[in-house]
Amino acid sequence: MRKITATIFATALLLGQASASDELDVTRTIRQFIDSFNKGDAKSALDVCATQTAIIDEFPPYVWQGATGCADWLKDFDAFANKNAITEPKLILGRTRVDVAEGRAYTVTTARFFFRQNGKRQSEQGVFVTALQNAANGWRITGWAWTKQ
Repeated sequence: MRKITATIFATALLLGQASASDELDVTRTIRQFIDSFNKGDAKSALDVCATQTAIIDEFPPYVWQGATGCADWLKDFDAFANKNAITEPKLILGRTRVDVAEGRAYTVTTARFFFRQNGKRQSEQGVFVTALQNAANGWRITGWAWTKQ
């Protein structure tokens, strides 16, 4: 009986550590995407997108999906920013809740988006929600959405 109890306890500890490791890896993936976006480094941002993505954001066409979802969103964001005289975009993440199960993850993060519009400093408080999948090349973003609060 003691052996069974010890085995169950050891397994629970190992699973807990793996979960904490997964949560850290998920957070790193999101951080890589945001840091790359903030630097204007589209290639590095796209490196953490899955081959199939779905994105919802607050500018037209509002939804992007498929094999080119992330790249299409970046292209449309640049066009929207140019059309609306938006420069120096930067997203600062706040508290993040991470749920991981069966090779998938879901995160909810408070965030503040800073930018200049027509040279004037602006910001908006929002929520950044992501879904990720653990693939052979690490955690990849399969979808995300942004909304103002």
